[in-house]
Amino acid sequence: MTALPGLKPAAQQTMERWHQIFLTRDVAGLAELASDRIVFRSPAFFKPYPGKEAFTFVIATVSEIFEDFRYERQFATADGSSAVLEFAARIGDRSLKGIDMIRFDEAGKIAEFEVMIRPANALALLAEKMSERAGPYLTRMSAHSG
Repeated sequence: MTALPGLKPAAQQTMERWHQIFLTRDVAGLAELASDRIVFRSPAFFKPYPGKEAFTFVIATVSEIFEDFRYERQFATADGSSAVLEFAARIGDRSLKGIDMIRFDEAGKIAEFEVMIRPANALALLAEKMSERAGPYLTRMSAHSG
């Protein structure tokens, strides 16, 4: 994806690195992009997951589940501190669409990351696959978040 007009420079640098991570499928640098106090909100759970460990674990696991993942559109908020990335992917024979809503802190680190996915049957399949691969870890993280 190209630069995102209107995004603050530090956030823009984070977005460029984010896209590079997904182009190369090398999630090793995810933690560097996140604030120490990041909050991740999953489409499958009501309670948020706090912290870099949960964020990197969930994103890395989802990146293994999604097939043909691609970002299609991106938008920045008027204040330059948030972005919305529209994506498409597949899990087996189910296609899905979603958005990543990202808020950056003053240093350009990801402070909040929220995902929404449709249709419901694709979201249910994602939740099932996540449970298979990461169930105990996600349950423990959810319990610690609130």
